[in-house]
Amino acid sequence: QVQLAESGGGLVQAGGSLKLSCAASGRTFGGNAMGWFRQAPGKERDFVATISSSGENIYYADFVKGRFTISRDNAKNTVYLQMDSLKPEDTAVYYCAVRTRAGALGFAGAYGYWGQGTQVTVSS
Repeated sequence: QVQLAESGGGLVQAGGSLKLSCAASGRTFGGNAMGWFRQAPGKERDFVATISSSGENIYYADFVKGRFTISRDNAKNTVYLQMDSLKPEDTAVYYCAVRTRAGALGFAGAYGYWGQGTQVTVSS
């Protein structure tokens, strides 16, 4: 069965950095785009970043451009999110996902497999 295991979340001061990892198992997703989403308490799940199967096409939400970097290692079936210059408003549960259906890249409904989420908390 497919599983996406996220790690790397934690508590960090504003201005600090974290690197999230998401290792997939059960299937190989080298032919799929993968992405990161986040959800803060009481808010909608928001698109953060996505990366194509080759890693050559990358798109970010405006609020993370210049601060976050998405990457992938298909040999390890893993996607990463490097987060720098973190702000308190970045506090959320971060989810990785695999795109399996047609739809806008930022549309959560296009992603068919999801990780369990990892908590990121940024203090002032």
